[in-house]
Amino acid sequence: MAVVGARAASKLGMSRARELASQLAAAGHHVISGGALGVDSAAHEGALAAGGYTLAVMACGLDNYYPRRNQALFEAILARGGAIVSPYEAEAMPLRGRFVSRNQIIAALADIVVVVEACTNSGSLHTARFALGLGRKLAVVAGSPGCEALIAQGVPAIESSSGVTDVLAGNDLCLKVQLPSAASLEGRVLHTLSAYEARSASELHLLVELPLRKVQRIVVRLHLESLAIALPGQRYLLSPLAIRALEARNPKD
Repeated sequence: MAVVGARAASKLGMSRARELASQLAAAGHHVISGGALGVDSAAHEGALAAGGYTLAVMACGLDNYYPRRNQALFEAILARGGAIVSPYEAEAMPLRGRFVSRNQIIAALADIVVVVEACTNSGSLHTARFALGLGRKLAVVAGSPGCEALIAQGVPAIESSSGVTDVLAGNDLCLKVQLPSAASLEGRVLHTLSAYEARSASELHLLVELPLRKVQRIVVRLHLESLAIALPGQRYLLSPLAIRALEARNPKD
């Protein structure tokens, strides 16, 4: 269970994240978050307080724990049998783009992502969309602008761990996705992506006969919109969210 949210979280948001993670851990679930200040830290703390397992995904190398002020928290996670993981080399610094990749990994590792508190441009919303793009479940705690925006799109709101397990046991959520038109440049690239065979921007540029730099910009946008999944080596797959949206647009007879 991933519990994520704002770094500059309110006291209420921190309390909610801590309590939710504690309930989930007490019920035997593993709690995943990003090790950041705010909601992430509260989620890890709540899981530890319940004697549970928690995993922090870093946006940097393991020789450069970030933020440094969470050093004691990271040590507690390891001491309790949890884990701190990173896709980067040990000395990698916490650069901005790495937080986006970190968010996708959090979504990929979880069965469900719960956004506790978020503003309208929060990185947690990237995690939410990555979750849907990867076919994961998604839930939110009501009360913040970012979470209310997700609720307006049909994401279920929960108040406790029982709500999380209810969502996990329920039907798949498919948000209304605004697909690019098939004739647009974005649509041409999207329709060239495969759900099974990862393709690089170089391969896509040859298939759609567009300049490489333009294709590179397009696939990054499709990735941020959760219509494409980014894999190591800058290769891309069509996401489950995009597949469902395309099937809804062109239903089979």
